Amino acid sequence: MADRTPPLALEELRALVASGEIDTVVLAFPDMQGRLQGKRFAAQFFLDDVLDHGTEGCNYLLAVDTEMNTVDGYEMSSWDSGYGDFAMHADLSTLRRVPWNDGTALLVADLAWNDGSPVVAAPRQILRRQLERLAELGYTAHVGTELEFIVFKDSYEQAWDRGYKDLVPANQYNIDYSVLGTGRIEPLLRRIRNEMTAAGLTVESAKGECNPGQHEIVFKYDEALVTCDQHAIYKTGAKEIAAQEGVSLTFMAKYNEREGNSCHIHLSLQSIEEAGRNVMADAAAPDGMSTVMRHFLAGQLAALRDFSLLYAPNINSYKRFQPGSFAPTAVAWGHDNRTCSLRVVGHGRSMRFENRLPGGDVNPYLAVAGLIAAGLHGIEQRLELPEVCTGNAYTGDYAHVPTSLREAAELWENSPIAKAAFGDEVVAHYRNMARVELQAFDSAVTDWELRRSFERL
Repeated sequence: MADRTPPLALEELRALVASGEIDTVVLAFPDMQGRLQGKRFAAQFFLDDVLDHGTEGCNYLLAVDTEMNTVDGYEMSSWDSGYGDFAMHADLSTLRRVPWNDGTALLVADLAWNDGSPVVAAPRQILRRQLERLAELGYTAHVGTELEFIVFKDSYEQAWDRGYKDLVPANQYNIDYSVLGTGRIEPLLRRIRNEMTAAGLTVESAKGECNPGQHEIVFKYDEALVTCDQHAIYKTGAKEIAAQEGVSLTFMAKYNEREGNSCHIHLSLQSIEEAGRNVMADAAAPDGMSTVMRHFLAGQLAALRDFSLLYAPNINSYKRFQPGSFAPTAVAWGHDNRTCSLRVVGHGRSMRFENRLPGGDVNPYLAVAGLIAAGLHGIEQRLELPEVCTGNAYTGDYAHVPTSLREAAELWENSPIAKAAFGDEVVAHYRNMARVELQAFDSAVTDWELRRSFERL
């Protein structure tokens, strides 16, 4: 990542702490689910003792399930190894104020073992490694994520007490692009937009979506690691702001049988030597796409099924992939074609592609690492781009995206592309993550089973 001015300079933080305006510093890292985990420090203690030396965190934080249960199968952390620590080191480029929490600043951390070696299975480190590989070719990735959520009038505590059933959505009908519909909850949306801006993010827009209570706030694209950090901060902050307002929102991929929450990811490549030059564009080409882009896009198609675990990491993720739902089912690409998994949009400096597989539950670090690794595979192998899809990809003769976490995990585990790009340790770590989720789900008795079986069977 290029040198950049952080949203809040270290000397500004020192001054704010000295004046008493900042009294708390949060140091956090993204876990396997993309959630921020870490500690809150007294601000002066952070400056005096943590900033230069880091702090410790239990290594089980990258070896638990979504509910924070200790589980087996992880090489890095277990009862047998004593559940030791790894170190959390602040990345000063991420320093920013947290406007929705009074007197608070935040930094994102990188993880290292006690000998200083990186924790290679940490999501931020996985993305860093792929960015290093990309830089070796002279490119940097710019990324934008489009994250949808559903707002409910119930608080998080009320939702929990009700088992997340019979919640009241903030809107009662489809408000896709409706100004009236977004106006209904503009105080919440406005507060999220403005406070994210004050935290150093650049807000583009907010709009309504199809599912009752569903909305989307979009931020300007940036360097890949910056975008993923901002994605994680925004997701945490939006939930915290909603809780302060006495409502709740969910980013889960498929809350009900209606439209799911997507997280379309846009990616373009720029030249490191010629800053600002989009190497995916070629004005002389009939379709405006350079040879680099054609190989990069071909790599996306070649690795899409193998890397689906990175784009759709949970049981619920695969409920989105339904025909005619605007969530993709076909391994296909097209120009501005929303029925395809990969959609090419823009021209010239804005030339890019959009991966439409991820849902709102995606870990952005893993997904973007997957996009880069797939593209590098296409470039290295000089893969040819298949014929463009110009019609309805849902009904076309294309390979199908995986339909379950089990299928995706098996593809990931046996993928030579994944092993070559990420290494055996990372492949095994995230295969185990899927195994743990599948085992938990397979042993659960669902409401669906009770409704169908309690009386009638």
